[in-house]
Amino acid sequence: MGTVRIGLAKSDPGGLLATPVRTLPREVDGSDKQLIAAAVAEQKTAVVYVGYPLNMDGTAGESAADARAYAEAIAKLVAPVPVRLVDERLSTVSAHRALHAAGRASRNHRSVVDQVAAVTILQAALDAEASGSAVGELIEESL
Repeated sequence: MGTVRIGLAKSDPGGLLATPVRTLPREVDGSDKQLIAAAVAEQKTAVVYVGYPLNMDGTAGESAADARAYAEAIAKLVAPVPVRLVDERLSTVSAHRALHAAGRASRNHRSVVDQVAAVTILQAALDAEASGSAVGELIEESL
């Protein structure tokens, strides 16, 4: 989950394929969270996955704490839709590589890299859930 921008992705109704939706700027006033909640309602989303930026050694640092707080805020807005934190290590690196492989110049990555990373995170979650296991950590909505 980005500190400046947030990529949104969605899946097809069958939960097989992740596709990009848009990139939102993180807003101090929280309006980005409201836009996410509206998209969840509009799309009739079954599960919200929030990228959890763990350190490479698996520990949680400042960015992970920020992502957890963000996920908790989203969970309050979208309840009863479950919100899950999922490991996003290397998702942005993978996104940059995919964009480069697609012939997109590095200077043009900023506008879409968060969407591509969101697709990477969501696709990994969909693939894991297809094998029958829940992915990530469930964020309990607290009142």
